Amino acid sequence: MSNENRIESAHWADQMAERIIREKGDKEMYTCASGITPSGTVHIGNFREIITVDLVVRALRQRGKKVRFIYSWDDYDVFRKVPKNMPKPEVLAQYLRKPITLVPDTTGYAENYARANEVRVEKILPTVGIFPEYLYQAERYRSNRYVKGIKTALEHRDEIRAILDEYRTEPLSKDWYPVSVFSSFTDKDTTTVLGWDGEYGITYRDDELGKTETIDFSKTPYTKLPWRIDWPMRWAEEGVDFEPGGKDHLTEGGSYDTSKKVVELFGGKAPVSMRYDFIKLKGMGGKISSSGGEVADLYDVLEIYTPEIVRYLFVGTRPNSEFAISFDLDVLKIYEDYDNCERIYFGLLPVKEQRREKERRIYELSQVDSDRIPTEPGYQVPFRHLCNLLQIYEGDVEKVIGTLKDATESQVERLRVRLVCAWNWITKYAPEEFRWALQNEGDPLVEVTDSERQALRDFRRYTEEHLDECSEKEFSEYIYKAAADNGLENPDFFRIVYLALIGKEKGPKLAGFVKVCGRDKVVEILSRY
Repeated sequence: MSNENRIESAHWADQMAERIIREKGDKEMYTCASGITPSGTVHIGNFREIITVDLVVRALRQRGKKVRFIYSWDDYDVFRKVPKNMPKPEVLAQYLRKPITLVPDTTGYAENYARANEVRVEKILPTVGIFPEYLYQAERYRSNRYVKGIKTALEHRDEIRAILDEYRTEPLSKDWYPVSVFSSFTDKDTTTVLGWDGEYGITYRDDELGKTETIDFSKTPYTKLPWRIDWPMRWAEEGVDFEPGGKDHLTEGGSYDTSKKVVELFGGKAPVSMRYDFIKLKGMGGKISSSGGEVADLYDVLEIYTPEIVRYLFVGTRPNSEFAISFDLDVLKIYEDYDNCERIYFGLLPVKEQRREKERRIYELSQVDSDRIPTEPGYQVPFRHLCNLLQIYEGDVEKVIGTLKDATESQVERLRVRLVCAWNWITKYAPEEFRWALQNEGDPLVEVTDSERQALRDFRRYTEEHLDECSEKEFSEYIYKAAADNGLENPDFFRIVYLALIGKEKGPKLAGFVKVCGRDKVVEILSRY
């Protein structure tokens, strides 16, 4: 199969790119869009939309197409609820019903509440190779960029109401208007629109104060379109060709169904879309909680997964499939799956041609820099083995790297990131049985019988004399010999050895563990007996 055909058919992002070109025609520039309200932590579920768009953008660009990737911060939306665990909640509560861009950031991180959430995302996205163009809707509304769109909505008020009523159980009232107004007296959206003069004058009532005012929305920053009208207006404004949506937006009668009709009133066409499903968290252990449920953001995920593997999690799963981001033992398997994908890409793991092409494309799209695919595989060490090495060297990444003498410069760079992730996982999320530390001079000795002590001494001698020259399997025989010569059952002796070495009754597979620890460390610990 040629490279061109492989790109066209092997992955859902490529299929979507082909569909966009087919449905939107050959264009000078394609616009792909994403966006969110920064009303709280932009969590890993929100990230699914961002990376879905990024993958389609990459697929289009690899076809030689120019693409504009826009990301809208809907920071002119209303501040509806004070999130849990925010500093000074009593201060934030005073800003309810105001635009979130006017809410102060009580963490002191940024100039306002919305910006604090935006900055965190903007700083971390380059780590996973995503570089959108950011649009700030508060700035756009408040600078009167959308005056034409607001006037168009008012001119088509009856048609918009009829479209929305198709999907409502109760029709909108005859005095409904397709705009909302923030009060100039309080900045809150607790207002009722009373009339429109046919040009730019809107009369509204502040329902809290009982005051009435007429404003010119072409010169004042208080008027905004509601979501189901705002979304299609911006499709037309930006000429959006592709924008995915969560299943709440793309279910029958959801905002996509209404928006694809409303957009025509603004002179535009609905973008190609696709539905993405929700993401669950597995193994967080209640570490992070917000609004009654677990929440993890991209920072949390990058603590335990390298950037390439974060991408891999999403690249290898169709957007409309639900899946879990795991923080438990599944982490080991995910690293193994990625390593297998890499081995297939470099021809180190023979598979059938169809799977090879699929895995090769997944590997390409998983890389942070689409123009710099690695020219050699990473240093293929099982994640669990790295965890053991790190615990031997008490989390010292550079010491661990120093033991892997055959790693190339390119491999060391990637290995360093993986080691940091492994240490984070061990210290924050790994089950207790995975955690241990080698005993040292200050730790209490294990109480042993005379025969157990002699078995430990024999084992120490075998380690000193034979460990370096033996394979793991060959050295296992010396462990069994030390037990048998002193009348001990293998399980009982293994228990004593683990207690002597790490202070626990169980641990990593013993022969391999001793080889990883090295002769000198093991002999030093056992010399205490």
